[in-house]
Amino acid sequence: MLELYHHGSSVCAAKVRFALAEKRLDWEGHYLDILAGEHFNAQFLKLNPKAMVPVLVHDGKVLVESTLICEYLEALFPEPALYPQDPYAAYQARLWTKAVDEDLHPACSAITYVVSHRHTIMRTGTASFEEFLRAPSKESLEARKLKWQWLQHGLDAPGAADRIRLYDKYLHKMDAELAGRDWLVGESFSIADVALAPYVNRLAMLGMHEMWESGRLPQLERWFGQIRQRETFKSALLDWIPDALRDDLITNGTRSWPDVRRILEAA
Repeated sequence: MLELYHHGSSVCAAKVRFALAEKRLDWEGHYLDILAGEHFNAQFLKLNPKAMVPVLVHDGKVLVESTLICEYLEALFPEPALYPQDPYAAYQARLWTKAVDEDLHPACSAITYVVSHRHTIMRTGTASFEEFLRAPSKESLEARKLKWQWLQHGLDAPGAADRIRLYDKYLHKMDAELAGRDWLVGESFSIADVALAPYVNRLAMLGMHEMWESGRLPQLERWFGQIRQRETFKSALLDWIPDALRDDLITNGTRSWPDVRRILEAA
């Protein structure tokens, strides 16, 4: 039995759901509302002391880290394949998944927080850094200090603009790689497309389609249109988003888009 601990706002969980769907695998879900702190309950911390989703449990074996979970699924259920059979193409696909883990995911966390989540948190009335620190967290003090800056200053916080430009750099890299081909690696849909789709979709949910539309990144726009047409897309990437979160993302993202656009235009 495959059991997945996940949440709708987690791009990493979306990646694993997308892989499961593409492999046509049945799984039992355990939904954790991480915005309400449910990932800090004692039972879940026994599975992942880092208090992070997703977690996959397969016949009692516990797996963490979304990229490694996808590799495990590929090894265990090789058909239909998500990793290219050609060794060099497989290497290229893993370069994309490595870039997601090292660069794009931190940038996504930052833009989601400064553009949207900060408004949600501010509605709860967090009044001081000391109160902010009392909220459950597995992050370092330095990371918490940085998030406090994001909370207070949004897009004007230290490093926020740099992470938005880094995000945009990867969108441009994708657009260049997609010239003359349908998918990011080789001739077929692969784990590279699975890994990147949730991150482009996050921008879409923030109402930031202009980052690739209107001729800015035409190959990326075409690719994302193909992603959205896959029969697995809605169930894996959209259906698990709570309505309140969906509304917050689009409302706050649309409000912030003019400032994001100015950051991109100044790059």
